[in-house]
Amino acid sequence: MARLLYTLAVVALLPWAFFHLVWRSRRQPEYLQHWGERLGCYGARTAGDVIWIHAVSVGETRAAQPLVAALRQRHPGCQIVMSHMTPTGRQTAATLFGDSVLRVYLPYDTPWAVAAFLDRFRPKLGLVMETELWPNLVAACRQRVLPLLLVNARLSERSARRYARVAALARQTLSGLAAVAAQGEDDARRLRELGAPEVSVLGNVKFDIEPPPPQLALGDEFRRRIGDRPVFLCASTREGEEALILDAWPRDQRALLVIVPRHPQRFEEVAALVAARGLRVQRRSDQAPVGADTQVWLGDSMGEMFAYYAAADVAFVGGSLLDYGCQNLIEPCSIGRPVLIGPSTFNFAEAAREALAAGAALQVPEAPALAAEALALLADPARCTAMADAGRSFTARHRGAAARTLALIARFIPAGR
Repeated sequence: MARLLYTLAVVALLPWAFFHLVWRSRRQPEYLQHWGERLGCYGARTAGDVIWIHAVSVGETRAAQPLVAALRQRHPGCQIVMSHMTPTGRQTAATLFGDSVLRVYLPYDTPWAVAAFLDRFRPKLGLVMETELWPNLVAACRQRVLPLLLVNARLSERSARRYARVAALARQTLSGLAAVAAQGEDDARRLRELGAPEVSVLGNVKFDIEPPPPQLALGDEFRRRIGDRPVFLCASTREGEEALILDAWPRDQRALLVIVPRHPQRFEEVAALVAARGLRVQRRSDQAPVGADTQVWLGDSMGEMFAYYAAADVAFVGGSLLDYGCQNLIEPCSIGRPVLIGPSTFNFAEAAREALAAGAALQVPEAPALAAEALALLADPARCTAMADAGRSFTARHRGAAARTLALIARFIPAGR
């Protein structure tokens, strides 16, 4: 009954869902593409056995990178199909994997669309990254005796409370999973309390992501464009955060403020915020050297975050100044950049706690403190070096989750197939 009511609600909301795609397309036209896939209609075909990975958007797609590499080595005869919900996730997969991975949208969670997806691709195994739980999808996989694993799973206290409001549906959905690989003990506990039957704590595969050498080379190129000025990077910023940062940042600084918004549809909006404050701005996309009088460099590109980190002296990780839960702070730690984060870290709660304890990161309560701490670090090379070393050590200690996850996957699909 719980799933029936859920299905009726999904069907009733389908017109709104497509209106939402049109609305989002005003700033990101890619939302108008591949609508048939949202309903289970696919032109793409596969040959041979298929391993299917669902990565809803950018973060999940990048997290899947070490798993994709390991699966391609262990199962060279298998085609990997990666499903997404956002155009940015799909584009990230194209950047990371090229044509070696087939990219599609996961259909909306109606029984007939889900059945069409599974009938088209007939995967031998399904992997869902992090916390994407779709009741009809899970039920269809269980009916087909298709092992569906939730991997690199995380569940914040806030999300657990939301799932608890529909406890019967959550329990039914989680019980249909073949296995769950949780990032940490807190995630595992919450998933078990909601009804997940088999939960292992295997760590966070994002620690296993290696900075791509071309990205590091691009970071060197960015640095040549900037010159010898100190660089404070505000990475993956979310709506509302840029205005706070711009208002707190002193204007008489030699240091360059670099802002890279999380979502590409906001590039123009952030450029307007900078201009409205009378600050001199350049864009990464203009391909020009950064002028000595430029105060803000806008990172208006996708898929280059490691390059921005490599070019920075100190990095703030966005989504943490306001209540968005923080973006991925592991990446700047892994390449030895001193990290600043705000008070909101629920998406990376365990990693944030451990990075702070290791001395790899510092936490600030609000934007003025962020600007002050960034400037203090830029003026203290010895302190920056100590934090950089702590960041590299912190990430090195936590590697290995991808190998452990691959061992779990091996229980459900034999090697070499």
